[in-house]
Amino acid sequence: MKLICLDCDSTLSAIEGVDEMARLRGPEVTARVEAMTREAMDGLIRVEDVFSRRLEIIRPRREDAAAVGRLYVETIEPTAVRTVAELVRRGWTPVIVSGGFRQAIEPLAQALGIARIEAVDLFFGEDGAYRGFDAGFPTTRTGGKAEVIRRLRAELKPVRTVMVGDAVSDLEAKPEVDLFIGFGRYVVRERIRREAGAFITSLDRLPELA
Repeated sequence: MKLICLDCDSTLSAIEGVDEMARLRGPEVTARVEAMTREAMDGLIRVEDVFSRRLEIIRPRREDAAAVGRLYVETIEPTAVRTVAELVRRGWTPVIVSGGFRQAIEPLAQALGIARIEAVDLFFGEDGAYRGFDAGFPTTRTGGKAEVIRRLRAELKPVRTVMVGDAVSDLEAKPEVDLFIGFGRYVVRERIRREAGAFITSLDRLPELA
């Protein structure tokens, strides 16, 4: 089998899910969270330095995760559905590898026909209130996507592995894959463009490159 790992935020969808959760809390929270997200995605600060802080500021409820899930689907990358279908037709197994939240990503994965999500679980109480997150999941920290891909390769033993994403957290997986493809439809980061094995602005180019 051939394995293609796809980032979610600003790749499969136009949005950053955690920023949209912050938006539900008003402009002040949005500004604080967006600044932390931007610095982490640019590699200026470590993911682990902001991951729990953002969630403590937002304290997302179960219904907030559901709302962001709907927004992911509404803002899906225009060529994503047919691209994933074509990759599957060509023998690729797609997996979403994300520092986002599984509950929010699930509707997008279903829309794309992707069965497996490697993302962070949020925990909620019976009343839907925020009760924390899976702090042990690799993508909550620097180098986490590389760790996830190492695990996937050990489990699935693919003959070829490709990673696609827009941020430094994605680029960190480059040593673990046969090809890292940078994505720039929504955000162009010069380091990603410079260091990626290939750089695209539309997912429909993946079948010819992977």
